[in-house]
Amino acid sequence: MGQLVKSVFDVAIDDKSLSSQVYEFDSGRKSAGISSSSIIGYTMATPESYKAFQRSTGNSPTTLEVVTKEVPSLKPNDVLIRIHAVSLNYRDVAMMNGKYPTPVIDGGVPASDCAAEVVALGSEVHDLAIGDRVAPIFNLKSIDGTEEESSNLGGDVDGVLRQFAVFDRNVLFHLPKHLSWEEAACITCAGTTAWNALGMPRSKGTALVQGTGGVSMFGLMICLGAGIRPIITSSSDRKLDLAKAAGGPDSVDTINYLTHPKWEEEVHRLTNGRGVDVVINNVGPTAMAQSLTSLARRGTVSLVGFLGGFDGSQFPDTVMPILMKNATIRGIYVGTKIDHQNLCSFLTEKEVNLKPILDDVVFSFEDSQAAFDYLYSGKHMGKVVIRV
Repeated sequence: MGQLVKSVFDVAIDDKSLSSQVYEFDSGRKSAGISSSSIIGYTMATPESYKAFQRSTGNSPTTLEVVTKEVPSLKPNDVLIRIHAVSLNYRDVAMMNGKYPTPVIDGGVPASDCAAEVVALGSEVHDLAIGDRVAPIFNLKSIDGTEEESSNLGGDVDGVLRQFAVFDRNVLFHLPKHLSWEEAACITCAGTTAWNALGMPRSKGTALVQGTGGVSMFGLMICLGAGIRPIITSSSDRKLDLAKAAGGPDSVDTINYLTHPKWEEEVHRLTNGRGVDVVINNVGPTAMAQSLTSLARRGTVSLVGFLGGFDGSQFPDTVMPILMKNATIRGIYVGTKIDHQNLCSFLTEKEVNLKPILDDVVFSFEDSQAAFDYLYSGKHMGKVVIRV
């Protein structure tokens, strides 16, 4: 006999429709294309296989290859999820182009951010239900932050660019119900990184957000929801206009860093000489000196990205600026499950609209390679999303 699990009734993979009726069944019986079992007149079905994309093997730059994978049997604490949308982060394309600073598994499934629906439950899972909207956390080993090990989706373990996935119940968190699949798919890495980088929860002060990528745009929306005054930078006036449109009248300050190469001076002008409380530094060491100059006393620079490269020799002398301003430099690497949950509670309470963080172009699952190429080109604004 197979293991007792809970699953949906009538999974139709071809048209991607799922019903929400719940039964318990024995998962040991199989037929062509599906795993099935019967109870008192009902035939239960779960997918036996699914499509996924993985990185090609060999030297970079690598490409995406479509593969077919089998759905494993569920252990007692396992949850089978159907993935509806995946959003990309710069790390995803950096890995494929040899620019990521740490090793990744050869031929791994990329991407860490998704929005999914619970399809089947292991026999010991009682805090989730069929049809729940969920996503896995970024670091599968980081529940409360006391853990020493890490296991990061899309890097040293397979990610979420696939139709179905199985995760332990402990690494899943509930998504806000008011968000679309595409919006919710942006929470895991980009959203939680922005949440931590801003030192949330907080409800006052000013923040400098560098760039208009996924973390930056998510940070902008958190600022607007929390009451923090944001200043956002870009080399594109069009992108800055779109960022301003995301808030109400006069709620967002902007700086074009091509027009103002000494953008730290513009930060002080916009803050009447005070500086900002937080800087979200997406660029890396090359922007650290200006980031520190932009700070108010007792401010924080949150180092979250490496768009300007990851050469440690480029790191400026930071000792005196830190001492003189009582400043802090924090390294931000996403966050814990608790952080993911706190962010979702905030988004729900404030009814934060995440549509402004989505790029205008949304890609189909079959066009995943084009989505990666588009992100790497830098033509996007906000989050690049793939519908699965």
